[in-house]
Amino acid sequence: MTRKKVLILGAAGRDFHNFNVYYRNNKDYEVVGFTATQIPQIDGRTYPASLAGELYPEGIPIYSEDDMEKLIADLAVEEVVIAYSDLPHNTVMNLGSRATAAGADYRILGPANTMVKSTKPVISICAVRTGCGKSQTTRYISDILKDNGLKTVAIRHPMPYGDLAKQAVQRFENYADLDAHECTIEEREEYESHIDMGNIVYAGVDYEAILRQAEKEADVVLWDGGNNDWPFYASDLEIVVADPFRPGHESLFFPGETNFRRADIIVINKASTAKPEDVAAVEKAAKTMNLEALVIKAASEVTVDDPSLVKGKKVLVIEDGPTLTHGGMSIGAGFVAAQKYEAGTIIDPRPYAKGSMKAVFDKFNHLGKVLPAMGYYADQISDLAETINSSDAESVVSGTPIDITRVLKVEKPMTRVKYELKDMGDSRLSDSILSWLEKHNLRK
Repeated sequence: MTRKKVLILGAAGRDFHNFNVYYRNNKDYEVVGFTATQIPQIDGRTYPASLAGELYPEGIPIYSEDDMEKLIADLAVEEVVIAYSDLPHNTVMNLGSRATAAGADYRILGPANTMVKSTKPVISICAVRTGCGKSQTTRYISDILKDNGLKTVAIRHPMPYGDLAKQAVQRFENYADLDAHECTIEEREEYESHIDMGNIVYAGVDYEAILRQAEKEADVVLWDGGNNDWPFYASDLEIVVADPFRPGHESLFFPGETNFRRADIIVINKASTAKPEDVAAVEKAAKTMNLEALVIKAASEVTVDDPSLVKGKKVLVIEDGPTLTHGGMSIGAGFVAAQKYEAGTIIDPRPYAKGSMKAVFDKFNHLGKVLPAMGYYADQISDLAETINSSDAESVVSGTPIDITRVLKVEKPMTRVKYELKDMGDSRLSDSILSWLEKHNLRK
């Protein structure tokens, strides 16, 4: 029997998951390659045979997405599968048009074909866009679960940028684990806050294997989503965070719109600082697109460790990288904190950008007076450090969720920004979580 030849478009995350759960042991298909984009230096690798299974004894090559048409012709591709996140809808169909013009079918694998079922209750926290506030929402829910005596394990959406075979199942309990797995800044941004809370975090490549291991030590599994992807696991409660600073994006981006339409609870975060009309626009969209969802408004409370390093000072603001790049935001929590605590001047980091950081500013020219904490590889981390230290700032306001000094040396006084979810309004997320626990006989 002839196997249908498939090319999977991805960014080292959803693409590998879709392969593992749908294609790996499926004798009707032959995955002839993955393509890579969004993340630097991830193409030119091979998805290893140890993960690819017995149908792929030599593994599967990873190509550049730029070469899609040539790959379709050279590899006789019959079906192209889109499998990465936070894409404008027009980009999804631009890719589809390229694929179909080159002679292939174009496909999206939906939740039913890609969600793994757990033996433990699962709460998923996903979003409409990157940078809406998933992580602080996850921390908020984790606190409630722990207050009720429940052991929670957070499973984070994948970011496998290194040796894929070694990263198949990763468990993080302390900072030494981060070092042992040679985590990038982006990975640390997602894992450190959980470790600080005493949570176990899992991530990696093979998410069914990850789940089976995590179930052994969890009363409740928290799916901590990445970008605006939908969960890898069938969830008993789907919480989706929307951002009123980007009203309308709930119907303009893939697969965030899927999340928005599927959600059991929609959290409109940052509602205390966004324009009231923009908050109302997201509420209206929820009523139009998902009548069954409970809509809750929340505040993102921003604080700094040392206000004296901000007030009246000439500051350099560092922000969470993916929020600015994939998420398309021009500022983040760091900039908000610098304004809140009355910085004298927020400097423009672009004149000080070194090496790969210059390329980042060239590519993402929407950025304001903020420096994205890019650190996918060692040279980029070095360029980031040099950019910070060569600036004429008196102090640094770090809006990235991690202690960045663990991975690079900052030669200027620095204060860290913290941001936590706070309930506001009559409908409270805490009440909804407690009701859910009671329904599942989990409440203390």
